[in-house]
Amino acid sequence: MTNVDVHQHLWSPSLVTALRARREPPYLDGWTLHLDGEPPYDLPPADHDVALRAELAANDGLELALVSLSAPIGVEWLPAAEARPLLDAYHEGAAALPEPFGAWAAAGVRDIDAKATAAYLDQGFVGLQLPADALVDAAGYARCAPLLDLLEERDLPLFVHPGPAAGGSGGPGWWPAMVPYVQQMHAAWFAFRAYGRPRHPRLRVCFALLAGLAPLHGERFAARGGDGTPPDPSVFVETSSYGPRAVESVVRALGVGAVVQGSDRPYAEPPQHPGHGLGGAAAYAFRIANPRRLLTGKE
Repeated sequence: MTNVDVHQHLWSPSLVTALRARREPPYLDGWTLHLDGEPPYDLPPADHDVALRAELAANDGLELALVSLSAPIGVEWLPAAEARPLLDAYHEGAAALPEPFGAWAAAGVRDIDAKATAAYLDQGFVGLQLPADALVDAAGYARCAPLLDLLEERDLPLFVHPGPAAGGSGGPGWWPAMVPYVQQMHAAWFAFRAYGRPRHPRLRVCFALLAGLAPLHGERFAARGGDGTPPDPSVFVETSSYGPRAVESVVRALGVGAVVQGSDRPYAEPPQHPGHGLGGAAAYAFRIANPRRLLTGKE
């Protein structure tokens, strides 16, 4: 039995160095992150100290903490010549992380290279993260099909994470996380139902931040002509940044078997009660049974 957090971020020295070598967004100036679409963001260096983060994971009782490339910084959308050094740096650093860390692979979505992604997955990554804004319509699924075919061939899962925020640089600091990120996840949830699942019938997928609460729109979906099929047993949502009210509502919509624990550390703290107030059985499902099915396809 393994306690799992499926959603954390930890920038290795190799990734930090690669971002500091750039002069156009995304880049790091010291520990200040500059992006298109978001205000400059000061990263606390301790957030990306491997030893300190390993200690935090141990204190949380985690046996596996899965890190991923921070998709909102936009690496995946860069031209291949710019994306490749950053992707190489991310995978090099993530593959070298000590226990209890594991990692999701990343891939360019502007210039698809399934062969390069296969080479990254060969290093032991648990699956592939893609930015949500690459999977919000039929064209996105057509473009990313070689990557999703690769996951099906290898029986590995997909993790859908918010991508770069559009138009958030002039608003309050919370705007990107509360508006563009949530909108992307909402769209990605319904796009998978419309375009992803028909094209990729065996794919297991996990949506970050409870899919922007899109599962709670089932009644409206039905009223507007959606089908009444039961919840997809190979689709999961993770809990980052949400608490008991939202999690309980999603459980009512999808069932307890669809929810996995994710914290988004260091940008959010794990919940004090892993079952989000739903009891020990829910905590076991969120942290052990459901992540096992997501990652392996096995009960």
